[in-house]
Amino acid sequence: MDTAAASSGTGAVVARGRTVTGIEGLDNILNGGIPRGSMVLLAGAVGTGKTTLSLEYLIRGAESGERSLFLSVTEHTAKLVENLATFEFFRSELVESGALVLVDLPDIYTRLGLDREELSSEEIFLLTKAILDLVAETGVKRCVLDSLTSVVYRIHRDEQIRDFLLTLSRGLNRLGCTTLLTSELASGQARYSTHGVEEAIVDGVILLGNASRRGDILRVLQVVKMRGTSHSRAQYVMELTPIGLLMAPHLKGNSPEGT
Repeated sequence: MDTAAASSGTGAVVARGRTVTGIEGLDNILNGGIPRGSMVLLAGAVGTGKTTLSLEYLIRGAESGERSLFLSVTEHTAKLVENLATFEFFRSELVESGALVLVDLPDIYTRLGLDREELSSEEIFLLTKAILDLVAETGVKRCVLDSLTSVVYRIHRDEQIRDFLLTLSRGLNRLGCTTLLTSELASGQARYSTHGVEEAIVDGVILLGNASRRGDILRVLQVVKMRGTSHSRAQYVMELTPIGLLMAPHLKGNSPEGT
């Protein structure tokens, strides 16, 4: 689903395509959604809601007529479907009809013969091409890679990671696909990715974490950067409910943990 945004340095109104995430609180934070074709890093520690947010983003897109793709690296997609069944916003017919496409990335590794612990430049090219070909063939407009951390674990050099992300980002942008990449953070980690290279390449960074309030641990969300749109930089409490993610401003005076 597209929406229009405005703004140029001269004050003229310029149309800017948006991908409306369908997560109301997040769309409000981003003043209408993610600029279409962007690649966004969704960073956070274990249990902060990265996969749930990503899947709701895809499901809301599939419901609105935008075919969506989930590339899973570590968790089998059959298990994901079982976990999704606990949410009221999930409908299995989205998968059955092909509106929501679930792919296990290790199956692509096997098909391409990528069985080494460290991928060569040629193998990285093959992987990138395979992902872009899949997006083009399926015609998806929303994509999630869960997780980028697991992929770059097999790409050891910073310049190779940079080339991989730049090539992938440009290709997905040309296809009009708006992409979320999940990034796994250790507690207290200062940067938003494994190598620190990833956050410099992507168009946006959304940070998920935990905060303590009166003895309770709350999930929190903060948009650190998003090219192409103004956005709130405030921290929001995020609650995972059966009907989807709900967000509210985080009260001041509470110190975040695990972000």
